[in-house]
Parts: sequence; C-alpha cells; structure tokens
Amino acid sequence: MAADEADDLYGLPLDAFVPERDALAKRLRADGRRDDANEVKALRKPSVAVWAVNQAVRSQPKAARALWEAGDALIAAQEDLLAGRGDARALRAAADAERAALDELVGAARGLLTGEGKDLGEGTLERVRETLHAAAIEPDAREDVAAGRAVRERAHAGLGGLGFGAAVFEAPPAPRRKAEPADRETAAPATERDERAKPKAKKGAAPAKAAGTKAQEAERRRAEAARREEERREAAEREAARREAARRRADAERELREATRALEKAERAAARADERLREAEAAANEANAALEDARDRRSEAEAELETARAEAEALD
Repeated sequence: MAADEADDLYGLPLDAFVPERDALAKRLRADGRRDDANEVKALRKPSVAVWAVNQAVRSQPKAARALWEAGDALIAAQEDLLAGRGDARALRAAADAERAALDELVGAARGLLTGEGKDLGEGTLERVRETLHAAAIEPDAREDVAAGRAVRERAHAGLGGLGFGAAVFEAPPAPRRKAEPADRETAAPATERDERAKPKAKKGAAPAKAAGTKAQEAERRRAEAARREEERREAAEREAARREAARRRADAERELREATRALEKAERAAARADERLREAEAAANEANAALEDARDRRSEAEAELETARAEAEALD
C-alpha cells in the first residue's frame, strides 16, 4: 500500500476518517489494487486521544523534533547515571527539556475540538501526554507517532527514572572500595591486631560514618525539597491550564450565543424576504395574465376592423 495514500487519512478531522477510508478503498479496488484496498479497509479509526496526538505532531513539527531530541538525551542521561558516568543535574536538565516539549504539544492538542465541537477532556489530554512521552523514550513506539499516523495509545512502562519520579534525581551509590591489604604485621595474633585497631576506629571511623550519614541526610532533604517544588510547579500548571480551559469555554459559549442570535435574525430576515418574493411573484403572475388578456382583445379588435373594411369596400 502506498504510504502517502493512507497517510492523509490521519490528518483529517476525526469524523471524516471512516468515510474517506472507505472511499479510498473503493478507488483502489476499482483500479484493480485489491490487496491495497483490503489493507486500507482494515485501518481502524483512531481514538480521540490518538487523533489529537497525530494532529499535534503534524501541526507542531518543531516541538515534535524537540521532544524526540529531548527523549534521546533523557535516555542517554539515565544510562550514564546508572553506569556511574553521569550526574543528577544532567538527568534533571534532560527531563525538564522533555517536559517542556511535551507541554507544548499537549497545549496544541488542548486547542482541538471533537466532532461535536467540544474541548478535549483532561483525561484525554493525559492519555495524549502519556502516548507522546512513551514515543519520546521508546524507539518501538516512536515511528508511527513521529509520522503523525499513530493508531493506538501508548503508556511508558520502563524504568522509574524515566517517569519523572523522585528517583530521577538520585545518583546510584558509589562503589565500595576494597580494603587495602595490611602490612606484614597481619601475621600477628588476632587479639593483638584488634587491640591496635581499636584506638583508630574511635578516632577516625566514627566521624567518617557521621559525616556520611549527614551527607546522605542532606541529599535526601534536597531530593525531597526538589520533589515538593516539582509538585508545586505541576499543581500551578494544572491550575493555570484549568483557568485557561474555563476562559476558552466561556469565550466559546459567548461566541455560540452571539452566533445563535445572528442566525435567528438572519432566518427572520430571510423569511420576510421569502414572503415579499411570493407576493411579488403573485403580482407578476396577475400582471402577466392581464397582459395576455389585453393582447387577445386587441387581436380580436384588429380582426373585426379588417372585416368591417372589407365589407365597406365591397359595398362601394
């Protein structure tokens, strides 16, 4: 099946998908391309969320490219961190870049309307975000989504770090170093070695352990603060999105009321014009009938005049 022939279907309004698909299959079958026609006929109408994903990717190619690049960077940063080569800052920056690209594409989807003229619901928009996120970080899911012809919703089910959780910003524990081999005095009796080690443990090991505990606690607090800040930011974004949706709905309702009033006014004017037209047509028909009657009477009068002249000439 030629990709371009089916590709156009996924850029159509959702309600036009099935009739246009069936029309394309009919044309292919008429051209003798029965296998291609069967493939087209088997294409399933996308869900509202998948349709919105396709429209957002097609209408915002720059944001889509930014999402794929950010997804690649996020995967690389995650792998580096797990391998001990990267750091939490690089992973956080990659996650922020991917989130920004997601927000732009979801914002484009938020401006779409269903076939009934309704805004997309928050649940639908969340499925749009999940599908785009999965496409950003899962190569198997990206091809159809990036082409703007996704056929099903996706949800990422991989490592937690790629799901924007708090674990994204925590580095893996550093590998433990092997203890250096002792000097030749290790051949001394165990009791003697233990006695020599005790003063050292009291002077060095305890402070080092306390410092490590404090560092871990400080890191935990930083991660917790970052998580709370992220939650506050996301809550603010949701509230802003809710307010924007309410404003757009109020604008749409006002526009609908004004359009309804204009339609009713135009219908009343059209009705009056129709009535005047019917009256004019009736008057025209009556005038035409009178004109025909006058013509007939004139013809009869001319005929009688000719007869009278002829009779007068005969008498002369």
